Amino acid sequence: MDSNFTKFREKLADVSFMRLTGWVLELIGPYKGVGIMILLAMVLETTMSLALPWPLKIIIDNVIGERPLPTWLNWMAGDNAQPSRIGLAGWAALAMIVFTAIGGLAGYMISYLTENIAQHIALDLRKKIYHHLQRLSFSYYDTHQVGKLISTITTDVNTIQDFATVTLLSVIIDMLTIVGMVFVMFSLNWDFSLIVVSIVPFLFVFLLRFRKTVKRVTHEVRLDQSEMMVIIQQGLESIRAVNAFGRQDLEEEKLNRIGKQIVDDSLRARKMKSMISPLITLVVAICTAFVLWRGATLVLSDVMTIGTLTVFISYLGKFFNPVKDLAKMTGNIAQATVAAERINHLLSCTDFIPEVQNAIEPSGIQGKIKFDHVSFSYRQGIPVLKDVSFEIGQGQHIGICGPTGGGKSTMASLIPRFYDPDIGRIFLDDININSFTLNGLR
Repeated sequence: MDSNFTKFREKLADVSFMRLTGWVLELIGPYKGVGIMILLAMVLETTMSLALPWPLKIIIDNVIGERPLPTWLNWMAGDNAQPSRIGLAGWAALAMIVFTAIGGLAGYMISYLTENIAQHIALDLRKKIYHHLQRLSFSYYDTHQVGKLISTITTDVNTIQDFATVTLLSVIIDMLTIVGMVFVMFSLNWDFSLIVVSIVPFLFVFLLRFRKTVKRVTHEVRLDQSEMMVIIQQGLESIRAVNAFGRQDLEEEKLNRIGKQIVDDSLRARKMKSMISPLITLVVAICTAFVLWRGATLVLSDVMTIGTLTVFISYLGKFFNPVKDLAKMTGNIAQATVAAERINHLLSCTDFIPEVQNAIEPSGIQGKIKFDHVSFSYRQGIPVLKDVSFEIGQGQHIGICGPTGGGKSTMASLIPRFYDPDIGRIFLDDININSFTLNGLR
């Protein structure tokens, strides 16, 4: 496993949104060229979004209101002192089409390239998790349910992929839009802007506190979903035994019980998430109402134009979009953080069969096997083998007899080091098998 991914694994404990974002960006690292293209497309789309209300301002102020053009738009007049009103309306309409087309093209590039990266990082993550699982000892699989491991390598990785494709993309675009709008809004009217900006930190603090509760409930839902996958997998794998002993009703009852738990936890999470959106909408409505009242006063006093007020109201609706989006994406972010923690729990497991430094490759093996006072137990305090010693000569064939659970397959599993003995040593041609490389030995 490469060192960069090891760092990623070690830093995954106690995941927050910002740290999760950092780790996803680390996974994107090998594709930074495409990432730069996405960032440039985001800047272009944001610029077009900021420019889109201005043709309407020109129509309202300079075409209908007959106000003179700002000096930076005098090129529209050509050789005339002022362009015709019809000509100016045409320029404004054309600009709106151009801004929309460029913004749409940038959005297409963002959508396609982001999906491209997300698919690749999901594949990379699955390969690294699977590589890690391949290195774990058999004792790990004796104590962990395969269904939950499958859930992690499929559902949890899909959640991280969706976070990179949808959630993170939306947050970055929204943040770029906020930066641009704050600059333009303060240039239009600083006191309006100050009121709006001062409200946002309080909303974010509330959302952060709210996210912790949603994350806890989401974690419970994911545990229940993993448990359901385990029940389904075990039931189908043992379908012959289930039918032979007439246990169908019991297996269905297990699935029904965990299914009801998932429904209850999911509805509880949805109930909490549904509370936040109306609150944010109410705050936005209050701010918009104040801007309308105050803006009407300034327009009547000829301090502000109707076009400027229109642009400001358009920006105001977009300005609160990141807060609304964050409220809507609270569940997605919680799912991504839970998925990251579950992946970390798996990748943090170090239940490996150790290989000594400078391990040797076996060669010229004759086949003599010796067990020297070997003891082994799958669970502490419950020995399967106890002080076992014997030798098998070169070319000798032996039979191992005993009851079920007596340790026959365990002895066979100790020779290729699927497990290591708790006490004692095993030799191959009078060489301790711990001295060999694992691949060579097996």
